[in-house]
Amino acid sequence: MGTKQTKGCQPGSAGESPPAHHRKKVPPRERGDFLASLVVKSGEKFGKAGGSSLPPYHRRICMIQDMLVLVKQGKQEEATELLRHLRQDLGMESTSLDDVLYRYASFRNLVDPITHDLIISLARYIHCPKPEGDSLGAMEKLCRQLTYHLSPHSQWRRQGIMKRKPQSCLKAVLMGKPQDNTVDLSGIPLTLKDLDRVTSYLQHSSEHIDTVELCFTELTDDMLLQLLPVLCVLPHLTTLSLNGNRLTKAILRDLTETLKDPKKFPSVTWIDLGNNVDIFSLPQPFLVSLKRRCPKQGNLPTILEFGEGQVSDMEGQDG
Repeated sequence: MGTKQTKGCQPGSAGESPPAHHRKKVPPRERGDFLASLVVKSGEKFGKAGGSSLPPYHRRICMIQDMLVLVKQGKQEEATELLRHLRQDLGMESTSLDDVLYRYASFRNLVDPITHDLIISLARYIHCPKPEGDSLGAMEKLCRQLTYHLSPHSQWRRQGIMKRKPQSCLKAVLMGKPQDNTVDLSGIPLTLKDLDRVTSYLQHSSEHIDTVELCFTELTDDMLLQLLPVLCVLPHLTTLSLNGNRLTKAILRDLTETLKDPKKFPSVTWIDLGNNVDIFSLPQPFLVSLKRRCPKQGNLPTILEFGEGQVSDMEGQDG
């Protein structure tokens, strides 16, 4: 099946595209140097001195923007290579674009299925440009959606990443009862000192919290470990969002061990860990522990024991 689909995207068919898709052949060595410098620039575009001090989402957003520029310039090979770097940075480890497009097209990224689907759609537009319709317009829309998804939502604008929420927002959130039973700190950069105030608030408001949003807050592994004792005992917490931070796969060991205890995170149905440093898949004990907490949901497609057909059947039963 994959072979037949791939044939439709061979260079011969691509050559029938309009003049807009004509591109200049670049020697492999020069192309490699160009792409290497482009990836470096992508990581530093929003930084002052060093791009390495920025959270991973900055680099990823820049790569999306640079990729769109390359497509507009007709540099399809360079755009394809930059997309490969983006896929690897997001944990889609396969280096074969055909694998991403066809063989694994139905596979859901264990951490972030939305990003996975958008990346597959982008790959199709770059790898198999269509002469009919507004293909470029559709790709621009996909890039906007992916940029929005990988950015602090409330702070995103078309021209890039705007200033983050001021620290005064933290004071406003940590006053009174949580609005809609949600503690939303997303987009507010937290410091170690701030965590003491957050911990105190969570303890005093524990009976009124079912969602905690800590997206894009500069959280590191050590900071999450400091919050973990109070988060795991919130009796009604169902969703914990930790995406867009500086967390590494090392934190999965602590989270998995915590989830093994049924008394901790008693009501949690999902923990969002997407768009962090290198958390690309979730350990099976982590997923099984979540499933035990929400047996009625019954359709976690991320558990390896379930095939696509079984998941679809379960979803149909739930419906």
